[in-house]
Order: sequence, then C-alpha cells, then structure tokens
Amino acid sequence: MIGPSIKIKGEVTGDEDLVIQGKVEGTIDLKDHEVSVGQSGQVFADIKAKVIKIDGEVTGDIAGNEKVVISKSGNVRGNIVAPRVTLEDGANFKGSIDMDPGGSASAKVPLTSQQSANSPTPDIKAPGLDLKSG
Repeated sequence: MIGPSIKIKGEVTGDEDLVIQGKVEGTIDLKDHEVSVGQSGQVFADIKAKVIKIDGEVTGDIAGNEKVVISKSGNVRGNIVAPRVTLEDGANFKGSIDMDPGGSASAKVPLTSQQSANSPTPDIKAPGLDLKSG
C-alpha cells in the first residue's frame, strides 16, 4: 500500500496487488495483479494490470488485462484498453475506450453484411461495457 502521505516518482513494478492512497508519477506495471487507486490517490502515470479499480484521480493511459472499474468518485483522464469496463454513475472520464484490443473477425465485417435485407436495424451494444446507475 502507498499511504496518503507517500509520493513516488518513477517506475512501480512488482508481483503483488497494490493499493494507492498517495501520489504516484511515472509508470505502474503489475500485469498479473490488481491496482486500486483509493479516494485520496492521485496517479499521473500509465497503469498496466490485470484488474484496475479507480476511486481517486488518474491522469494517464490504463490497460487492464481483465477489467477496469471507475467508481462514482473516480476521475480518469486518459485512454482505457480492456475487455471489460465499468463506469459507475457519477464517474468522471475523458478519453477513449478500446474493448477489443486484439480485434475480432466480426468487427472487420461491415454491419450491412451481418444482417439480412428484411431484418430491422440491430441494436448496437458494446459487450462487456457496463454503465451502472446508482
């Protein structure tokens, strides 16, 4: 855990989960673990982790191998790449979300060729994107 009075500049790596309540500038790379940014946490860094949960403030790109969750108190300015993304009601987010980083075959086929001529226009949904209201 990085406590509220701790400030770190540089590269954070390791082989365990991390909770950030303080300030981190640089990069955070915990690919096989969870990174949680607490409400008092301020991160000015790119984050790579298995699961990323944001309750505080993050400025930088986020890459989650499994999922990224931005709570109602979370504030993110940067791009997100993850197969599953949850933005809770009240979360602040500015950037882009890429939920298909590898690209799938169906994403490369034009929408018109995926439906028959007589079918109605399909509802377009982003699988894995969960917009929660509370």
